[in-house]
Amino acid sequence: MHDVASQQEPPGDDALMLAWTAGDVAAFETLYRRHRDKLYRFLVRQVRNPALAEEIFQDVWQRVIAAREGWRPDALFATWLYRIAHNRLADHWRAAQHRPPPPEDADLRTARIVDPDDPERQLSQFEQRRGLQLALDALPDEQREVVLLRLEHELTLEEIGQITGVGRETVKSRLRYAMDKLRATLTS
Repeated sequence: MHDVASQQEPPGDDALMLAWTAGDVAAFETLYRRHRDKLYRFLVRQVRNPALAEEIFQDVWQRVIAAREGWRPDALFATWLYRIAHNRLADHWRAAQHRPPPPEDADLRTARIVDPDDPERQLSQFEQRRGLQLALDALPDEQREVVLLRLEHELTLEEIGQITGVGRETVKSRLRYAMDKLRATLTS
C-alpha cells in the first residue's frame, strides 16, 4: 500500500504564509522559490531595465517580510504579492514624475527574457527529450552504453574502455557510429 503522506499535494501559498508567520523559515523559502522568477519577469517587463527591476524586486520582498505579521488570508498570497509590486512600481513612477520612454531596443530585450513556464516551450522540450530517448533506445546496446557513459557521465574513452572491457579504439568506433545514427535520426 502506498504511503498516503507521499501522495499529498504540496501546501498552498496561504498555508505556507501562515506557517511562515508562525516562524517556519522553510515555508518562506518555498514561497520565494515559487514566485521569484514570475515576479522578476513581471518587473523587468514593467520597467524594461534589469538593474532597476532587481532593485524593485528586492524592495518588494523586503516589504513582504516587513508586512508578514499583518497578512491575513483574505486574498491569495500571489494577489497580495503583486499588489505590493504594483504599489512599489507606482511609487517608482511617481518619484520619477513620468514614465520614461522605453529604450529603442526594449522589444528585443523583452523577447530575450526566457519564460520557462511557457506551455509551448515545455512541450517542445518534452518532445525533444522524447525524440532523443527514442533514438537512444534504437541504438545497439554497446553503442547506447558508450554514448551514455560519455555524454551523461563525462567519462574518457579510456575509462569507458575499462568499464566495458574493450579497447580505446573500439570505444571510439562505437561512439562515432552511435553519434552518426543519433544525428541521422534526430535531423530527419
